[in-house]
Formats: sequence, C-alpha cells, structure tokens
Amino acid sequence: MGRKILLVTTDQQRFDTLACNGGTLSRTPVVDGLAAEGIRYERAHPQSVVCMPSRSTILTGQHPTTHGVWMNGVPLPVDAPSVAEVLRQAGYRTALVGKSHFEPYFDPFLRFDENALAMEGTTPHGGSRRGFEHFETATHGAMGPLHYSQWIIKNHPEALGMFARAVDDSLQVSSEAGGDTGAPQVKVNEMDRGIYHTDWVADRTIGWLDSLDPDADWFCWMSFPDPHHPWDPPESEVGRVPWRDVDLPAGYPEDKALRESIIDAKPRHWRAWYDGSLVSNYEAPAEWVPATLTPDQVREVNARNAVEVELIDEALGRVLDRIAERGWGDDVDVIFTTDHGELQGDFGFLFKGPYHVDALMRLPLVWRPAPSSRTAAGEQAGPSVVTKPVGLVDLAPTFCAIAGLEPAEWMEGAALPTDDVDAESRGFERVLTEWDSELFGTSVHLRTIMRDHYVCTAYLPGTSHDGTEGELYDLADDPLQRINRWDDPAMAQIRSDLLSDLWDAQPEPRAERLYLEAPV
Repeated sequence: MGRKILLVTTDQQRFDTLACNGGTLSRTPVVDGLAAEGIRYERAHPQSVVCMPSRSTILTGQHPTTHGVWMNGVPLPVDAPSVAEVLRQAGYRTALVGKSHFEPYFDPFLRFDENALAMEGTTPHGGSRRGFEHFETATHGAMGPLHYSQWIIKNHPEALGMFARAVDDSLQVSSEAGGDTGAPQVKVNEMDRGIYHTDWVADRTIGWLDSLDPDADWFCWMSFPDPHHPWDPPESEVGRVPWRDVDLPAGYPEDKALRESIIDAKPRHWRAWYDGSLVSNYEAPAEWVPATLTPDQVREVNARNAVEVELIDEALGRVLDRIAERGWGDDVDVIFTTDHGELQGDFGFLFKGPYHVDALMRLPLVWRPAPSSRTAAGEQAGPSVVTKPVGLVDLAPTFCAIAGLEPAEWMEGAALPTDDVDAESRGFERVLTEWDSELFGTSVHLRTIMRDHYVCTAYLPGTSHDGTEGELYDLADDPLQRINRWDDPAMAQIRSDLLSDLWDAQPEPRAERLYLEAPV
C-alpha cells in the first residue's frame, strides 16, 4: 500500500484567512493542525489570479502562456496534459469532486463535456475525464448544469431561490445588494447547512473514498466552491462571526483622501475601476462602483467570508476523520491551497481583476506529507516553514514525487521544497504570474515576478496602458503595497534587474491561440 494524495482546494481564498497564517477572524483548527505537522508556505503564488487559468495550471503543471487558458471563458483543450492522467496510468484511482472549472459554466448547448456529464447524471465510466475516473462537479449555488445543481433540482427544489444570484439576466456578475449593509453579492440564505455545497462536496468525497478497496492508491482532488462570492453561507451559521465586531482589515485605508492617493499612484486602470469607468474583468459586477464601498460593507463581507472558511475547515475535518477510519491516516499526503485570492476591502475594492498585489497573489499553501513517508528530498518532512517563492505550477510535479514518479516532460514547475535549505539548493528564487484580458472593448496585459522581497509588474500595451506603466513594491518596507516605486530613481537598477529576470524566465508560449468561448 503506497502513498495516497488528497488535494484540497478552495476558491478565491486569501492567505490571511487561516489562523496559521496570522488570520484572526476564522477558526481553522484542521488546516492549522496540518500546518503544525507539515510544511507551511509563506510565499505561494498563482500563475493567474482568476479561476480557469489557475485551475488549468494545477492540472497541467504549466503556466497559462503554455496551456493556453489565458482568461476565464477560454476552455482548456480536451487533449491538454493532465497530472491526474499520469497518476491514473501509474495505477492510481482518481477523482475530482467539487469545482473543476476547466470549461465555461454558461453552456446552454452543452458543448463542454463537464456540463454534459452532469446533465446526464453521470461520471466517466470505463475511461476518464481529464484523467479522473470519477468526476462530480459543483459551483456556487445551483448555477450551471453541474452535478450539485442537478442534485439540488431533483432533491431540494425548494432551495433553488435561497442562493444569491451570482449572475444577472445579461450573464454579468450580479450587482444585487443584500445583508445588513447592502454589500454586493451578499444575501441571507435560509438553506439548511446539510445541503449547502460545502458539506455536499465533503459528503460526495467520502462516498467515493468509501467505494475504494482498502489497498488502493488514490488521488482525490476535493474542490470547494467557497469562499468565492457570492457571500451567502447558511444563515444558521452567520452568527459565528458577528460583522459589527469585525475590525477593518489593515489593507483598507478608511480615510478617503489617503485611499484615493494610494490608488492614483498605481497604473491608471486602478482609478478607472474605482470610479466605475472601466470594467476589465467580468469576475466583478459590471454595474458596481468600488468608490461606493463602505466600511460596514467591508466588515460584513469579511465576516461572511470567515464563516465560509470555517465551514470548509470543518468539512475537511470530516473527510480526514473518514480517511483515518479507513486505516489510511498514516499514508495520505494532504495538500491544501486555493486558486487565487480576494481583494476583500484592500485599497477600497472587492472581488479580483488585473491587480497583482498580495490580496490576490499570496495564497495559503500547506502540505502535510504522509506521516509514514519521507519526502522527495529524502528527509523527514516537517514541521517547517518555507519562505522562498513557490507556485501552483509546482503542484503537479509534487504529486508525481509523492507517487514515486518522474515529472512529465511537459511540466514546467518542480516538486515543492520541504524547507528553505531545500528550496535554495534547488533554485526556488522567483515565481511568475500573468494576466491577459480582452473584454468590454478593454484589453489589459500584465507580467509579474516575485523575487527576494520585491514584486515587480510590467504592463504590456493595451487599450488601458501604453506599455510604459508598471508597479514595483518593496515588501520589506511596504508590506501593504501602498507605495509604487516603479518610477523611483533610487529603484532604477533593481527594477532593471527584476525586469531582465522576468523576461528571461517567461515560459514558451502556446503555438496557437485559444479563443474565448463563453462569459465564464
């Protein structure tokens, strides 16, 4: 009996929402316990700060430039490489339960297999879907033709109107307000907790694990849709974190003049979105103006987000308890992370977009190696903290290392380091993040390098930028990224060195450009 792998992902979760990362709102004893026994990463970055490109990176071990999913709505090709298929070919049983999002959800003609499978009420039989022999999908609420949606329609039709409306009639992210403060994408949800998608994902994961032979080696990707907006956890749970008692986050400048001076020192699309004159990303409501965000709305969003994080932690705990009951506890590697972050009040914004700051780029990442095993580096794992930069592109090679396999030649990352000595010896010096969007007549293109204690972002020419703009932050002196030093003469040499490294490290682009197929 070999090592088994449980990959746990959430959607749109900040680094500082976990207590082990310094968070104070959510109680996360399960993930904190994994970190205490294993490896916690201080600087894990995604290769894109939106869902589909980032999830495609987790699956392929490639940067978006290489796998081709350059923005949401661009489907990952059916024949794209998959680490799940590598593991399946090596004898692993494989499953994905929860949010996949390799293909667009708004698919009325069922052009995409993930949606068609759910409408048929099936998972792959006699084969696999992207390397997963078992494939049950969910997203936020009963949205799209996914397995959770079909389950709600069939078993709990009374709950259909309880979810927040994630999109409006024009298929844009809804700007409908709710809760006590009128914050966008907030809604009172009277649904019973037991049928909310967080517990459903855990239940279906346990169901699949229970179907396996005790001696099976398995790879399970358990993917929770929360704490991504809409912020509508079951109302029975909202009292866990009373929003009126929540402190404003350090990244939210409450003083309007200070807030706007910080925004004005950044490239022009920041202020344009703040004022409501630019929508560069359909992951935020097109009709919502960030300048209208109030301190109380920030508090309520943060409180509801914290509740969702707690529910995920508890659901994960149930799955780990079942794993222990099956006798697998000492043989399972658990990796917990997310696809990207959430602004959640920082700089006076919510949601996400072409903004390469820590709110979106600094991710929670915890790896608890199987207690009975040794790491790929040959040393007993954890507990340790890795401060060197790593990326989601490194997950696929890590799964291969856990399984005792060489990484596939098409993978662009490397197995995660187990401590800083390991990281330094294997060259973990930088991590790259990219953004491309062409939407609503606006195009924005960013390339970012995080190295040492600097975050440097170059802007390529687009409708909002002429290619000369950029951002440069010294995290040692400015952890909140309020002072843009791109044009600071004292930083000219550092900027030049970082840009040279950024362009030299760019991945090889895909030969053919993939095209936008659907709005999300």
